[in-house]
Order: sequence, then structure tokens, then C-alpha cells
Amino acid sequence: MKIFLLTHERELRRATNTGALALDHAHEIVERILWERKKPNKDLVRLIENNEAVLLYSTGESLQAVSKVLSSLISKVSIDEYENIIIIDSTWQEARKIFNHSAYLKNAPQFTLKTSNDSLYKLRANQPKGGLCTIECIIEVLRMKGQNKMAAELSLKFALFNG
Repeated sequence: MKIFLLTHERELRRATNTGALALDHAHEIVERILWERKKPNKDLVRLIENNEAVLLYSTGESLQAVSKVLSSLISKVSIDEYENIIIIDSTWQEARKIFNHSAYLKNAPQFTLKTSNDSLYKLRANQPKGGLCTIECIIEVLRMKGQNKMAAELSLKFALFNG
């Protein structure tokens, strides 16, 4: 399994970026790809074109505009069908920008991550209800994929980070 963090450049400078936490502690399965509007990552585009990657997003009020677009595009897919998972790693506002300005992402199969728990992340303001931060999404994916030990280890690292 490989998790690709499609990261907005501003996230690289933010001490509150949980994607970096995942990279530090799960680097064997997590890879960061810097999002470039005019120059998409060729490997990511190829994976999407070959139906070998799924775009994961968590539900949240801030994604309502994106959800309207996605609702017509979403095919019912299971995360179990894919070994390559794409997560947009940025603020909610930047995530909408990345999605809206990346035609190739609109062609990706979509998987909505729905959990019964609200985000525990408290280091950033304006967290939408129902929305999870990057590492929480990764932890949920690991649990769904049966990687419970790694999910538990990342949960502990996140709890310390989130302090």
C-alpha cells in the first residue's frame, strides 16, 4: 500500500502539518508529492489514468462545494480495491483550490471517508465539523486496510503532537 500526500507548498512551512508527522513515522508507505497547478506529477496522473489510485477525502462542511461537483462523478468504490491512495494535504480552503484546479483529480475514483468521530485536531482553527486532518485520514485508512499496529503507533504520535 502507498499513500500519496498531494501537498500544497504552504504546508511545507507549517509546524502544524500532520502530513509531516506521517512522513516521519510511516515513510515506508507515505510519500509526499508537491502540488503544482501547471505541472501535475506524471506518476500520479498515470496511476489515476490506469485506475490504480483512489482520491480519499473526509466529509466536512467546507467540502460542500467540492461535494456537489463530486456527487456527479463519484462511482461507488471501495478503498479495498486500491493499493494507491491520494490524500490532499493542505488547509480545507487550499484543498478545494487543489481539487478545482486539477482536472486529473476529478477523473480519479473517489472514496469518502466517513467516521462517527469528530476530529481531535486542535492546532488549527476553522476545522469543519466532520472533517479530519491528514494524519487522522491516514490512521483511518490503515485501520480499514488491517494495518492496526501502524495505525495505533501513528495515533500515539498524533496525540503527542496534538498535545
